[in-house]
Amino acid sequence: GINAEYGASFAEYKKYTALPFIKKLNLNLKVTPLLFIRFFSLKMAENEHQDKKVCKRIGTHSGHFHCDDALACFMLQKYTNEFKNAEIIRSRDAEVWKSCDILVDVGSVYDPQTHRYDHHQIGFTSVFDGFNTKLSSAGLVYKHFGREIIRNILNTSPELTEILYKKIYKVFVEGLDAIDNGIGQYDTELEPKYINRTDISSRVGNLNPSWNHPTPNSEEYLYKQFTKAMQLAGSEFVEAVEFQGNVWLPARQIVEKAWNNRFEIHSSGEIISLETGCPWKEHILDIERENSLVGKIKYAVHPAGANWYIATMPLKHGSFELRKAICWKGLRDEELSKESNIPGCVFVHISGFVGGNQTKEGALEMAKKSLESNN
Repeated sequence: GINAEYGASFAEYKKYTALPFIKKLNLNLKVTPLLFIRFFSLKMAENEHQDKKVCKRIGTHSGHFHCDDALACFMLQKYTNEFKNAEIIRSRDAEVWKSCDILVDVGSVYDPQTHRYDHHQIGFTSVFDGFNTKLSSAGLVYKHFGREIIRNILNTSPELTEILYKKIYKVFVEGLDAIDNGIGQYDTELEPKYINRTDISSRVGNLNPSWNHPTPNSEEYLYKQFTKAMQLAGSEFVEAVEFQGNVWLPARQIVEKAWNNRFEIHSSGEIISLETGCPWKEHILDIERENSLVGKIKYAVHPAGANWYIATMPLKHGSFELRKAICWKGLRDEELSKESNIPGCVFVHISGFVGGNQTKEGALEMAKKSLESNN
């Protein structure tokens, strides 16, 4: 009778913990299974109803997608307390939007109070504090939820969260905002020397159906691809957050120590010695700005495996131009040691941006002689 009514055997329900509990109470098992299954069925229906009732809905537009809406949805669904595990709704129907708890990249409204985060409307000019780039939906979501997202990924203190909040926008999110809003990286009309289509925005864009795809407008296929786009953009975002929090930020203390001790290395204060290899150039740029000494540091010396490296500072962040190149470009080993009159030399790169020596003293001597040269 049980199978006929419920489509399942009593044996299938033995795995549920309520049954051993019923047995422990010494209840009549000839009667209890039917009561248990009836209770279990009602409870499952109730839970299903509750799940549907409390499930949040994140709305965005249907059709072709970009990196900003993919990342915005990822951040909300994975790392915010209110919208974690929410359902993603893709639609251009305004009535459907009304049923969404939060709306991104569509709707022509920016209103944090009602969780509407679009940037396409006339008159929208919002930027991230301290920056000039107009926000996309990714930037809007990050602006309002970024601190919470960082804490949920890294479990950082409020002080460290604030540092990372600004840093991650600068190194990851701002670029997505600019690309989505059609803002060029450089103020120039010159033709680029090469084409780069390996950035995250380009790779997300490539997940859209091609013009000759069998069903380019299939919303089922587009939803599947959008899910891939969320994962692609989101995984790189999380990697960036983890790198900045676990690699970049701890290096700041090491670089600050080297900065404070720079006059012990050379009377000019233009050479620093790092106790270990770490990301240092961005920290130096920041420290120089903070101390109104932009352009001060020319070289850093640090251990690299069994050797010591001398590395140069660029003119500015992201530039290949150097403040002062290392001498003896392209020379190696004995020839380099003979030409420089410094024992233990290993190499100097042909562009002069990095060199090596077998000892710290040798690397420091290479830095000092390069600094004092007229090259």
